[in-house]
Amino acid sequence: MSDDLVSVDVRLVLASASPARLKTLRAAGVRPVVVVSAVDEPSVVARSGLTSAAEISLLLARAKAENVAVGQPSSVVIGCDSLLELDGEVHGKPADAAEATARWRRMRGRSGVLHTGHWVIDTRTTRPGEPAVGEVASTVVHFADLSDDEIDAYVATGEPMKVAGAFTLDGLGGAFVTRIEGDHHNVVGISLPLVRLLLARVGVSWRDATKGRSALF
Repeated sequence: MSDDLVSVDVRLVLASASPARLKTLRAAGVRPVVVVSAVDEPSVVARSGLTSAAEISLLLARAKAENVAVGQPSSVVIGCDSLLELDGEVHGKPADAAEATARWRRMRGRSGVLHTGHWVIDTRTTRPGEPAVGEVASTVVHFADLSDDEIDAYVATGEPMKVAGAFTLDGLGGAFVTRIEGDHHNVVGISLPLVRLLLARVGVSWRDATKGRSALF
């Protein structure tokens, strides 16, 4: 723990409905309260005029964290958003099976970059660090060269429509990712190393983020 971080009890809030993000944090010993934001993501993106997947992911992570932080005093709120960049285009969750199928036929045998924006807001009255910080984690993902039948079978499971990029690393889609370059947690939806650094910047050590929680799992 850094010398300038004083041991404290901290209430962590995850501003995300993602089961994968919650599972990742819990596996690391962090037990946050989950509060889902009410952000209208398409409207936020449209107003911003941004076109970069990395910038949009950070914008949405911030919007989610700020939306939830309003009703969460004396807490540290973590917001996240993930997007896949392929050929310079931005991809979130597919709208339907047809879009998921078309995307996979473009992705197979190739690679893309999974960007996850992270935004942390400290709403405690005593703030030993910065009140709000954010950063993007990016991981290169290499996809297997799937056949049309494999793509159709995967899309039929429904999983691709539930996640950014139309694939998972920790679920049914794991067999279709041949290699990654970067933090594998980031592909799941939240980068633990980056969260540790951002929490430190608002005055929360990783020891305090996990204090007394690992025994609960």
